[in-house]
Amino acid sequence: MAMDPKTKTLAQTLGVVVTMGALAWASVPFYDWFCRVTGFGGTTGVAEAGAGEILDQTIKIRFDASKERDFAWEFKPVQRTMDIRIGETGLAFYEAYNPTDRPIAGSASYNVFPYEAGGYFIKIDCFCFEEQVLQPGERVTMPVSFYVDPEMVEDRDSKYVTHITLSYTFHEIDLPETTAALAQETKTEVN
Repeated sequence: MAMDPKTKTLAQTLGVVVTMGALAWASVPFYDWFCRVTGFGGTTGVAEAGAGEILDQTIKIRFDASKERDFAWEFKPVQRTMDIRIGETGLAFYEAYNPTDRPIAGSASYNVFPYEAGGYFIKIDCFCFEEQVLQPGERVTMPVSFYVDPEMVEDRDSKYVTHITLSYTFHEIDLPETTAALAQETKTEVN
């Protein structure tokens, strides 16, 4: 049974729309996976423990902090630079402060520069793995533990890298329901 030309064109158009929609829906998780696996775009790796090998070669790590426009927190690295041996576990701290009179939740996005070093910069633990909620006037010090994978010195694109910059940007997010309810309850009691 053959379709008439209008029905065939409609079916083909609908097929293209469905395919494009499916590809668009899958592109974000696929791109995220691709970046995490390859280090593309400065995305870091994640590990449960430190490297098994520590080289004599050192590398300078720079720490950078920023926040989205109109985000009320103050946010900065405690230490601007650190020299570590490749493979050695480093521990750095960032400080965040909420100067407002209301609780604020934030989430940190991150990247590594130069991009070719991203796949070799491995985080063991990081404040960026979960959302942060700061109460009014609260100041916190948040750790990130990491190492630079010794395999970097064998990579033709990254073996000459002498410094890596780890950058975080904090973004405001919605308060978790329990925190938002508590804040509303406190506000009602004050009024």
